[in-house]
Amino acid sequence: MRRRRSRLGIGEGGGRALAISAISTVVFFGAIALVAVNAPGWPRFQDKFLNGRVFFESLPLIAGAFWVNVQLFLIAEVLILVLAMGVAILRGLPGPVFFPVRLLSTIYVDVFRALPGILVIFILALGIPGLRIEGLPTDPFVWAVVALTLLYTAYVSEVYRAGIESVHPSQAAAARSLGLTHWQALRFVVLPQAVRRVIPPLLNDFIGLQKDTALVSFVGVVEVFRQSQIRQSGAFNFTPYLATALVFLVVTIPLARLVDWLLAREKGRRVAGPSVIVVPGSAIGPAE
Repeated sequence: MRRRRSRLGIGEGGGRALAISAISTVVFFGAIALVAVNAPGWPRFQDKFLNGRVFFESLPLIAGAFWVNVQLFLIAEVLILVLAMGVAILRGLPGPVFFPVRLLSTIYVDVFRALPGILVIFILALGIPGLRIEGLPTDPFVWAVVALTLLYTAYVSEVYRAGIESVHPSQAAAARSLGLTHWQALRFVVLPQAVRRVIPPLLNDFIGLQKDTALVSFVGVVEVFRQSQIRQSGAFNFTPYLATALVFLVVTIPLARLVDWLLAREKGRRVAGPSVIVVPGSAIGPAE
């Protein structure tokens, strides 16, 4: 119980601190609600943004359209995980002979981290099909996946690179002293530790990816946000946007709590002590 209270930020005060927290929360949000419902424009706002009839009519269509967002997210996520790892490894290749590879991968990361996501989606989904090159797909869904993959691969590769660089050089040196090659040390010793350390920030990036799938509505893909626009135009009411927000909240908040849980578990592992990394035929440790 004491541990649970400390996580909630209540401390040793027990029930009294919990009661004060509950009362202050109720007073704070109650004051906001009181100001809102007594505002001069509240009746019109309620009709245009909180219309129950429009909400329940729109929710099934909007929830169904969210499947398109899920497809975008899942396809792009698989591609991003693989490509970002490759970019991170290329940026860390040692020796002057690999300088051109490191330079190109650095340029790629810098460019796609600097460009606005909506701009990349527009250029690829509208510009590439306009070239009319035979054999290239014209479906905006395909180019939306490509755009999201290019954008988030740049971000996730930096997360991977940070994880790789967080592994102490002595780990790779110990692996090399046992006869492993550079690639074997990277595969069996460095990468397992790096990936485990960056799982929480990876999930944070994928929460952002899940939300950014709404950007593809601007190139004609009928996903959840585009469906809410269609419903809003048909009903002359903004309540469908509230339904869309609710769908994203239901999906995103559990993912955010999962990230917090993983961070707490990783912190507990670090406090518990070092682990041993096992490679074929040998044991290398302790791991930091």
